[in-house]
Amino acid sequence: MNDKIINAISAELSVQPRQVLATILLLNNDSTVPFIARYRKEVTGGLDEVQIAGIRDRAEQLQELDRRKESVLKSLKELNKLTPALEKAVTEAETMAKVEDLYLPFKPKRKTRATAAKERGLEPLAEAILKQEDADPLVLAAPFVIAEKDVADAAAALAGARDILAERINEDAVVRGKLRAIYMAEAKISSQVIKGKALEGAKFKDYFEWEEPLATIPSHRFLAIRRGREEEYLMVKITNVEASSVAAIKAAYVKKNNRCGAQVAQAAEESYSRLLSLSLQVDTMLEVKKRSDIQAIKVFADNLRELLLASPLGQKRVMGLDPGFRTGCKLVCLDAQGKLMGDAVVYPTKGNLDRYDAERIIKMLVQKLSIEAIAIGNGTAGRETETFVRSLNLGIPVIMVNESGASIYSASEVAREEFPDKDVTVRGAVSIGRRLMDPLAELVKIDPKSIGVGQYQHDVDQYALKKGLDDIVMSCVNAVGVDVNTASKQILTYVSGLGSRLAQNIVEYRNQNGAYPDRESLKAVSMLGPKAFEQAAGFLRIPDSHHPLDASAVHPERYALVENMAKDLGCTVPDLMKNKSLRDKIDVKKYVSAEVGLPTLQDILKELDKPGRDPRKKFEAFAFAEGVHEMTDLQEGMVLPGLVTNVAAFGAFVDIGVHQDGLVHISELSDNYVKDPMTVVKVAQKVKVTVVSIDLERKRIALSMKSKPTLGAKRPEGKRPGETKAPEFRHEWQDKLAGLTNRLR
Repeated sequence: MNDKIINAISAELSVQPRQVLATILLLNNDSTVPFIARYRKEVTGGLDEVQIAGIRDRAEQLQELDRRKESVLKSLKELNKLTPALEKAVTEAETMAKVEDLYLPFKPKRKTRATAAKERGLEPLAEAILKQEDADPLVLAAPFVIAEKDVADAAAALAGARDILAERINEDAVVRGKLRAIYMAEAKISSQVIKGKALEGAKFKDYFEWEEPLATIPSHRFLAIRRGREEEYLMVKITNVEASSVAAIKAAYVKKNNRCGAQVAQAAEESYSRLLSLSLQVDTMLEVKKRSDIQAIKVFADNLRELLLASPLGQKRVMGLDPGFRTGCKLVCLDAQGKLMGDAVVYPTKGNLDRYDAERIIKMLVQKLSIEAIAIGNGTAGRETETFVRSLNLGIPVIMVNESGASIYSASEVAREEFPDKDVTVRGAVSIGRRLMDPLAELVKIDPKSIGVGQYQHDVDQYALKKGLDDIVMSCVNAVGVDVNTASKQILTYVSGLGSRLAQNIVEYRNQNGAYPDRESLKAVSMLGPKAFEQAAGFLRIPDSHHPLDASAVHPERYALVENMAKDLGCTVPDLMKNKSLRDKIDVKKYVSAEVGLPTLQDILKELDKPGRDPRKKFEAFAFAEGVHEMTDLQEGMVLPGLVTNVAAFGAFVDIGVHQDGLVHISELSDNYVKDPMTVVKVAQKVKVTVVSIDLERKRIALSMKSKPTLGAKRPEGKRPGETKAPEFRHEWQDKLAGLTNRLR
């Protein structure tokens, strides 16, 4: 890694060059972001996961830029076009666009109007015109009128000369750089509905007549407009830049106010209209797309983090219910470890006989299996099923669970491996029950894109999206820690240093040899070498180990240090963990060394205080308002409890229990001005909202979190992409095909 890249990252991310270098060296040595952030604070100077990931990503981008520079320089050298000045310009280029602009004149190209004009011998005429001397262009063109070369007259000769000049202007890296700046600063994006597509493309109604500055367009609006264009409902143009762009070209090329200068000015106009404008529009749209992707992926990642770290109920015996009208309600019973004890189908929303049967079965199972909580999916028939179950007065919590993505899990290879003899309906109900017990452990089994907390996730760069979401899942899994003796292969896959293969090996070894007695025994797992153990050990928990620190986040490499602390106090490690007064006697400065600094020592003391502490909030039961099941039950002015299901740049979607999320527009999130909705609300947050307006025909609910909202108010036009969430925003649980299930006997 060269000093130029290190210094560039240091300046961009506001960290010290030594921190950048140390982080890159650790990453190059196969250390993961969570491991570096947690166990190498002294090396990096205390950088957090966001900073470390930022260094990693920017280093990759700059290395890719360097590779492209090397490729371009090699090509120029082979073409015998590499001059010292050009080499310097390429080497010092700060962006990929600049490198490509410098390379453009030398790239192999198909036959163009300019190359055709050169073949007709018109390049000297172009050079003469470019000098802009006081001469008559027609006179200059006369010698080049040669019928055999398809130059019929002076006008044709001048047209060919302008083609040569137009291409030269198009390939001028300085001019292209100036025009890129104009586009990014002054361009506007406009959209119009394609004639005859208004009804079919109604979800893009906001953008049927739309225009705004491209420099400041929010990510969600740009991606919405772009999607409208891709689906052929919208015509999209970049405007407001032609005059400035042509003026910039003329300023660079037109030097004299004479007839030759007029020819150069005409060539400038032709270059822009025929060559530069299309190229720059494409490049600018791609640049804004990259910017929008980054913003959209960040929104998705932030939402995903909140959902993954939602409060777990914990190890309780749970009944999971996947509601349905026609096909009935799929019921499963899970033990405290999430193991399926039995399944059945009940029909609580049908006739009295079916309702009586459902009541009898549910009560019997709750009593017989000592069920401690009931999880009900929030899809079709969810509220009706909830009302029925609550009416049974079972004396245990009844909780609605967001089931987005459960259908994806139930049909996945993971679910088939786990329950090969059960159909998708049973697997879906199991997923609902387990989500209540431990959202993180269950949601890692699903592709993050299917969880339904992003915006336009199918429109953004899929590689960047996967990388960003995988980072978040890994961060959450390692922040919570994993019990290696109960963890699934899927959650182990995200543990620092493991991956799919080692996760599978850990599970297979556990199945063949029984529970791991301690962390040290993990070294017996096939392919789990010293590096993988170093990266993973601190995040793997063994609560029943003979070594007390195996249940904590203290890394095995620091066990000796803790044992020395206990020895110095004349006690054991368990004594140190149980007795706060002993821990208060520890003088941490005494244990500072070249490898261990105060940050690590402070982390160790926190772990001794609360070994293996779960960073997630304590679980609190939530219930929707009684009697409000459908949109028709809503009235303006109602104040209702709700759960935030998605946060976007334009506001937050809130589930109020009527099978259709309402929108709290950003302008309605608070009595104070809100720039970023995520500073006010988070996914899975419990909120109180007021119903502002209801549109039954279009299934839209406007909500407010203001203390005194204006009822009946319309949201500001154009502030939301489409009018309702697109299907990929949230995978609603549909009535699934009825399968053959047996009631628990």
